[in-house]
Amino acid sequence: MQLTIDLTGRDVLVTGSAHAARQAVRRYEAAGAAVYRLSTPDGADTDGPLPERPFLVAAVDDGQRGWEPLLDRCREAGIPIASEPAAGESGHVTLVGGGPGSLELLTVGALTALRDADVVFYDRLAPQAELAHLTSAELVDVGKSPGHHKVAQRDIEKLMVDAALTGKNVVRLKGGDPYVFGRGGEEVSACVRTGIPVRVIPGVTSAISVPAAAGIPVTHREVSHMFTVVSGHAPLTEKEHLHLAGLGGTIVVLMGIGTLPQLAAGLRRAGMDHATPVAVVERGYRPGQRTTIAELGTIETAAASCANPAVLVIGEVVRVAECNRAHAEATADLDRLAASLFEA
Repeated sequence: MQLTIDLTGRDVLVTGSAHAARQAVRRYEAAGAAVYRLSTPDGADTDGPLPERPFLVAAVDDGQRGWEPLLDRCREAGIPIASEPAAGESGHVTLVGGGPGSLELLTVGALTALRDADVVFYDRLAPQAELAHLTSAELVDVGKSPGHHKVAQRDIEKLMVDAALTGKNVVRLKGGDPYVFGRGGEEVSACVRTGIPVRVIPGVTSAISVPAAAGIPVTHREVSHMFTVVSGHAPLTEKEHLHLAGLGGTIVVLMGIGTLPQLAAGLRRAGMDHATPVAVVERGYRPGQRTTIAELGTIETAAASCANPAVLVIGEVVRVAECNRAHAEATADLDRLAASLFEA
């Protein structure tokens, strides 16, 4: 995570081995400090002359013995000491689920991986606006938009592998969860084929979180005891429409605006009730979030102005949200009426 203090022009001494201290060095340089390095407690390994009295000493926990005498002298001289974690082992890839795009829905594991990264390859739907505040790593935009892949999937995999082979900690930051229509399996396979250590940190999937942002539960007692998640990137077959219509429960479609007309028509042909409620939640957890609700028989017209990123929710759970919303509004009206009577 980046520092929030302005250290412009200040001398900062970073102690710790070069490997363990590399990310701390980047953090302090990003804060504007003039960074000096001391790699061994005996002072035999430095990057040049050291400042006579640094403004701050950043002590990296690199596991070496012998740092305490130096730190004690700094304390006696009134020089502040900041304890810094050591950078993790290098030369591996971490696939990180970034959730639906809201910083507050990043997991603790995701924040730790970003803090320890040397380079981050991030997607369009990841929480990219805040990345510069979360990591000192090099940031590389490899995001795709519908119909436009400025960096092909194979090229993304090559970038990840090549960076790890040079000894960097690589984070591949993806929107939602890497294993829910995120091609995470392909990226893990690319690392395994080349012998690169790889791990996956799951993310909050938009299949559940975006409906929740609109107050829609994907399951609800006595309404729906199952939900099916569908990719909306390509039209479904008639057989798939038939299966979906026959399953019951809730259908959640990710990035489904482009195929909404085919999906709605296919489900109707498969026998789904035209009065089934449908919600389109655009830009969940982002500025301009909007929910459009209609029935299966009219959703194409109602959602004509909707655009991706969007999540479609098809099923009776949409009515649960509407009922809750109506109840909340009625309660608020009663509260306002009671307040006005009290004031009178």
